[in-house]
Amino acid sequence: MRRAFELAGRGPQGSNPQVGAVLLAADGQTLAEGWHQGAGTAHAEVAALAAAQADGRDARGATAVVSLEPCNHTGRTGPCSRALIDAGVWRVLYAVADPNPSAAGGAEQLRQAGIEVVGDVLAAQGRQLLHSWLAAFEPVRPYVILKIAQSLDARVAAADGTSRWLTGRAARVHAHRIRAEVDAIVVGIGTVLADDPALTARTASGALASRQPERIVVGHREVPATAAVRGAGGPLMQLPTHDPIEVLTALAARGHRQVLVEGGPTLASAFLQAGVVDELHCYLAPLLLGAGTSAVTNLGIATLAQAQRWQISSAHALDPDLLLIANPLKEKQCSPE
Repeated sequence: MRRAFELAGRGPQGSNPQVGAVLLAADGQTLAEGWHQGAGTAHAEVAALAAAQADGRDARGATAVVSLEPCNHTGRTGPCSRALIDAGVWRVLYAVADPNPSAAGGAEQLRQAGIEVVGDVLAAQGRQLLHSWLAAFEPVRPYVILKIAQSLDARVAAADGTSRWLTGRAARVHAHRIRAEVDAIVVGIGTVLADDPALTARTASGALASRQPERIVVGHREVPATAAVRGAGGPLMQLPTHDPIEVLTALAARGHRQVLVEGGPTLASAFLQAGVVDELHCYLAPLLLGAGTSAVTNLGIATLAQAQRWQISSAHALDPDLLLIANPLKEKQCSPE
C-alpha cells in the first residue's frame, strides 16, 4: 500500500484524486504498477492492468492494492471495478473509500462478483495523501495542520519563558516550507504579544517566499500597530473569537483549504479538544528543560482510556531534531499492507 501511495504522488493534483495501484502475484511479487496521470487518462487500476498485459503477464488470480476504492462509474473512462472483474483479479485492498456519490460502490460491485475486498488499509495515510480532494466531499472546513516544537520532555519554553530557538535551522527551514504551502497560518493574540512573530514564509536564504499565507490572529485584544505581523508578508486578519469552529468556518468562507496552526499551548489545546486537527507536526529538539511551559494544556482527559490516539505516518531527521508527522487514529487499522 505504501508503494501505491508513492505511485499516486506521481499524478497531478487537481479536481481528480491522485491514485496509485500495484498488482501482486500469488507469491507476493509485483506484476505491474500504475497511477492516474490526469483527467481523461486511464485510472490507476486500468493503467496497472495495461502494464501487465504489455509485459505478457496474466492478472488472473492477482491481488490489486489501490490507494482509493475502485470506481464504479462510467465517464471519460470505464469503471475500474468492471476492469478488475474482467481481468480475473481475486482480491482487492484499498485505503480510502470513495466519497464521490457518482463513483462510489466499486467495493460492493467487486464483492458481488466474488472478489475478496479489504478496505481501510493504512487509511490515515491514504486520507493524508488525498486530503485536498476529499475536502470537497466532507463538511466544509479547511484541512488543519498543527505545529508543535518541543523539547524531549514536552516543553515549548523554558521556565523563564525563553523559546528561541528551541529547534535548529533544518527544522525551521522545513517549517517555513510548510508555511509557503498552506493558505493561512493561525496564532493566538497571546503569541503575537509575547513573541512578536512576523508569520511569514521564508526561503532557506531568509528571503520572503514567493507565496505567503494569510496571517490569522485569534483573540479579542488588538494587534499592536507596531507588531511584526503587520509588516511585509501575507494579508492580516484578526478574528475576535477563541472558538476553533468559528475560526475554521471563517477561513472556509475565504476559500482556504489548508491552514497551519502555530499558536501556543492554549490555542493548540483548543483545536485538539475540538477534534479538528487533521495532521500533527511535532518537532522534537534533543533538549531536557525539566520545567517551563508544556506543549499542550488540559485536554479534558481524566484517564488513559480517554487519551487521544494518533498514528505516526512518517519521521524525518532534521539535524539535530526529529520531526514526527501523525494523524488522528479514527479508523480501525487492517493488518494487510
